[in-house]
Order: sequence, then C-alpha cells, then structure tokens
Amino acid sequence: MKRDLTRWLLCCSLLAVVGVLSVALLSSGSAARNAACTAPVGWVRIAGANGESVPVDEVLASAVAADVVLLGEQHDDEDHHRWQAQVLAGLHALRPQLVVGFEMFPRRVQPALDRWVAGELSVPALLAQTAWEENWSFPAAFYLPLFEFARINRLPMLALNVDSRLTRAIGDQGWDAVPENEREGVGRAAPASEAYRDFLFSVYREHAHGQGGRDSRGFRHFVEAQLNWDRAMAEALATRLASGQRNGRAELVVGIMGSGHLRHGHGVPHQLRSLGVGRVVTLLPVASSEACREMQPGVADALFVLPPKPALPVAPPRLGVQLEDAAGAAGGVRVQAVTAGSLAERSGLLVGDQLLEVAGRPALKAAAVISLVRAAAPGTWLPLRIRRGETTLEIVVRLPPE
Repeated sequence: MKRDLTRWLLCCSLLAVVGVLSVALLSSGSAARNAACTAPVGWVRIAGANGESVPVDEVLASAVAADVVLLGEQHDDEDHHRWQAQVLAGLHALRPQLVVGFEMFPRRVQPALDRWVAGELSVPALLAQTAWEENWSFPAAFYLPLFEFARINRLPMLALNVDSRLTRAIGDQGWDAVPENEREGVGRAAPASEAYRDFLFSVYREHAHGQGGRDSRGFRHFVEAQLNWDRAMAEALATRLASGQRNGRAELVVGIMGSGHLRHGHGVPHQLRSLGVGRVVTLLPVASSEACREMQPGVADALFVLPPKPALPVAPPRLGVQLEDAAGAAGGVRVQAVTAGSLAERSGLLVGDQLLEVAGRPALKAAAVISLVRAAAPGTWLPLRIRRGETTLEIVVRLPPE
C-alpha cells in the first residue's frame, strides 16, 4: 500500500486535473454558498459569497509590484495555458525584466533551457534534451506558446522541479533517510500548517483506502515528499530573485505550476514566506463551471474565470481502465482495474498488464497514456504493446466510430 501511494504521489499534481485538491478543503457550508454565488467571466476577487469583477489593469499593476508572481494551472486544460501566455504578455509589457520558472522541468535540464532561450535549439531538440515525455508527459503543444514567448523575448527560463526519484525516495523512506548529497541541494521545508496537513490528509486517506492515520509513518512521509516538492520550487524562485538584475532593475520572477501547489497560500507561497520572500501574488484560472466552488476566501489574490467551451461533437475515447505509474527504473504504466464491458475488456486487457507503448509511443506515465487515447480519432485502431508476466503482447483496440 505504501509503495502504491508513493507511485501516486509522483503524479500528485494530476489532482488538479480531477479537481480533488480544490474540493478537499471545501467547508460544510459550501453548498449554500455555491447556490448564492454568481461568477462573472474574467478577473475576479472574492467578495463574500460572490466574485467581484476587477479590471485587468488593476490585477496586473498589483502583480508587477510584487517580487514573485505564481500562475496556477490544471495541467491538461489548454485554456489554462492560453491564459498563462496572456498574463505573461501583460506582465512583460509592464515589467520587461521577467524570468519564468516551470514546474515541468527538473533542475538537471537547466542547460537545455538556457540553450533554448539563446536560440540554439529547435523544438524537437528542446523536448528531447529535457526528456519531456519522461519528466512531464502532458502535451507539449499546450506549453510551447509559453516556451516560444520566453525565447522570442530572451526571457530566462528556470527549471524549478527536482528529479522524481528524489520525491519517490522521500515518499518511501522519509526526508531524514535520504542522504544530503542526494537531495539536489534542497533544504528542509518549513513545517506544513494544520490547514495544509488537513488538506493533504484528505488526499492521502482517499488513496490509502482508509489505511494509516494522521500519525502513521506513511502519512508523515507523504507530507514530507509534498513539502520537499513545494520547497524545491520555492528555493529556485527565491534564489533567482536574490541574484537577478537586468539593466539595473530587479527581475520579476514568475512561477508556472499546478494550482494545487498554490491554493490558500499553502505549498509554494508558504515556503516562499519562510525564505523571506514577502511580496508574492498568486493568480489562478478556473473554469466557469467550477468558479463558485473555487471562490473561497484566501484561495488566491485573484481568479480568472474562463468562459465555457463548446462541447466536443464526439466525446474522446475511453478505454475503461484505472492506471497507475509502474515502479522501478523501467517505468511503464500498470493496469489496476478494468471496467466490465469496456473497450479495454473487449480488447483483452487484464488487471496487472503493463502498458509499454500506445500508438507506437512509449507509455511512460499514466497521464501520457490518457492523453494519447483521448487524441485518437473515432473509428480508428489503437495499437498497444503490453507486458503480461514474462510475455510481451500486441493488442489492438478498435475505437467506435462515435
């Protein structure tokens, strides 16, 4: 069970995709509050039960007066990344001395980011040298406008994250058991607030299926791994802030990361405060359908409510499986459960199968598999290469025409 939780932790930011992180801290009065809520599209600040519209120039003026601006995202929502690009452009127009840090990159790939900004790498070379599919796996196309904006304007890009092996080691063994020379220079995190621990425990308890209480070693290691993740990104931002000046002016340091690291001032903002960085502005995008639920006091300095998108004419394909990232250096994705009557069952997938390739591409993470399946055209065939025990098999999933 503990190893399963550690594997889940490595995809922790995926909770932004399913909305669990924001739902976990809703108060018992949220239903009544939501019933009274009205959410305008565009920039809002929380005012009682409702969002109060605020002009974009007011939001940007407040942001550029800060030292660090944190832009949240739901990783698989393309509109969130379009919004980030829009905000970056606005910040850059008002304060050109801009630096942009990304959760998506472990710090060991920093030289590749430097070469990209210098104009020395093509897009394929950037993705290859940063091991994009291995390290992140969400569609690169969602993020490329941000990377191109940095390149065109020669804005330094920062790799904020640490290697997933460090997160895995802390989740398995705890912070103290990891040798100092294997911590990638990250210091001990500031303790989590009780509110953040409550929040993390609600997530832990759901994925532990009720096993292990708040005082358990498993939960303690879970919290330590999450805090180290937050601390690593905060330290990278704070270090740049302390050293960065261009043309005699201090840089504005922007962080791009999952909203779960930012909500309510927990996570990265909390770690930044402990490092002496006081002027931090957090901005979050939210879907109009989720806006009322997100409008909780203190969730962020401002929210941007995105207009609804038209429904897809055809729902994206679904295999009907529950997946988890496989343990070990070889990686891969393991089938945890198969829904009765699903495409997966009809195609012959079994619990315990390990996906190696989907449509000819490596199945390195569950998130990547989901993206590949959803991108497949209705009525086509989706080839899978799997490992079942000691045998490697080829399976073809025939997607329905509609």
